[in-house]
Amino acid sequence: MVDKAAGWTSHDVVARARGVLGTRKVGHSGTLDPDATGVLVLGVGRATRLLRFLTALPKTYTCRIRFGTETSTLDASGEVTAEHDMSSLHPDDVSAAAVLFVGDIEQVPPMVSAVRVGGRRLYEIAREGGEVERAGRPVTVYRFEVTGTADPGVYRALVECSSGTYVRTLAADLGTALGGGAHLDDLRRLSVGSFTVDEAHPVEGMDLLPIEAALRDMAGVTVDDEVASEVGHGRVLDRGRLGVSGSGPWAVHSADGSLLAVYEPHRERAKPAVVLVD
Repeated sequence: MVDKAAGWTSHDVVARARGVLGTRKVGHSGTLDPDATGVLVLGVGRATRLLRFLTALPKTYTCRIRFGTETSTLDASGEVTAEHDMSSLHPDDVSAAAVLFVGDIEQVPPMVSAVRVGGRRLYEIAREGGEVERAGRPVTVYRFEVTGTADPGVYRALVECSSGTYVRTLAADLGTALGGGAHLDDLRRLSVGSFTVDEAHPVEGMDLLPIEAALRDMAGVTVDDEVASEVGHGRVLDRGRLGVSGSGPWAVHSADGSLLAVYEPHRERAKPAVVLVD
């Protein structure tokens, strides 16, 4: 787990990790903007096959929101596109407006995002000076708390949200809701699921966790040797035989705690999504 520094792209971190670890089989579970810092979960070797299950985990961020100025990228890296007099902004009004964005909402992805429209990444179109219509996407904001700073136009915020939430869009939309505009002026990811910044390190000094830790946020089950053998052969199993319930997916462990596979629902049964047994 890496505490990404500002100025690095997520791809830069992966490339550096490949050099540090001496393997090309490194990936990450979710992009952080170059100017953002904080938790970037990497997968190495066989663990790269598990990264897609971590991508969906909820995220926690701290950020700084600057009111009165809109930018082309919705953050401090873009060009100023509009300015507003928001000198009369009151903390109570900001807090009340933030509450409107808590819960299940729809967000329009920013043009500087990796979302594909017509087979192309939005940021590719944006680099060429273009802009296209984007459909709103459902996301969930669990917590959006804003507090004032010594600068009356700048607020700190704590955001807990579902995967796929754009904090820069949240900041810009909050500015619009208050009758003006805003942009993101700092972003730090504190956690991805249970993986927190307290456990993260610079890429040169990162610790490798055992592969079993990758799915610590996923429902799991321990199976006996007979079922473990069937799991190792990638068999579709009755849920009762596998010992699982609920909506899945499920991490399947052997009696000694080794991670064997990830199973997912298949009609009334369960099928392997990933099998890790050699």
